Amino acid sequence: VAEPEIGLGPLHTAFDGRGNAYTSLFLDSQCVKWNVEQAIAHFKGDKSAKVIVDRIDVQYQPGHNYSSMGETKECDGKFLNSGNKFSKDRFLPVGPLHPETEQLFDISGDKVRLIADHSAYSEPHDGIIVRRDVIKTRQIYNMDDFPNAVKPENAGIERKGNKVQVRLMSQAPAYSMPVIKVKKGDEVTITLTNHDKVEDLTHGCAIPTYNICFIVNPQETKSVTFKADHVGAYWMYCTHFCQALHLEMRSRILVEA
Repeated sequence: VAEPEIGLGPLHTAFDGRGNAYTSLFLDSQCVKWNVEQAIAHFKGDKSAKVIVDRIDVQYQPGHNYSSMGETKECDGKFLNSGNKFSKDRFLPVGPLHPETEQLFDISGDKVRLIADHSAYSEPHDGIIVRRDVIKTRQIYNMDDFPNAVKPENAGIERKGNKVQVRLMSQAPAYSMPVIKVKKGDEVTITLTNHDKVEDLTHGCAIPTYNICFIVNPQETKSVTFKADHVGAYWMYCTHFCQALHLEMRSRILVEA
């Protein structure tokens, strides 16, 4: 057990796997490196114990910090990132919302050393640093993972009373139905499946009148339900312009009185 006094406004602590901890100090705008064993010894009464190993200024008011592989059993003690909540005078003023800063430090030696510094969207909040081989990603979904996937055999419009199921497919640069007709008061569910198999060929679905906007990645299926309470003709369009022409992928929703 230890309660080291390292500065003002301690918030988050990361570790390097070598017995050292790194704590962000919000009020002091610093990151402090301190030794866990020395802190325990000092807490037990050893006044000669050297708790603080190093400290470095950050810009400014740090919150979350995290070390490379620090949230695993294989903490490597190489890097530490500080997510800072205020940039103050570091960047040109571009409006009320200021960019903040993320700072990357080399913690492999005795001294903490700044090696990278860049702007970040407000407000930097948590994160992890892991080796590349740890990350296993899926670039394209498996369509069969979605039980409501829309395929040619079940695509179309189905009505049961005032509930309308619109089963739609998308394949750049077109939706499978150019026109969707419903009636005022209908409860409309649009289920959309992206049939493209190209990495990063994400489609979108926006119906501004009904405040609807979502994306579907390759081979993914998503759905949305809304009440058709506005009579008229409204555009539904893809928000991701993967083709040369903007709004090329679109359908028209006709809401009849």
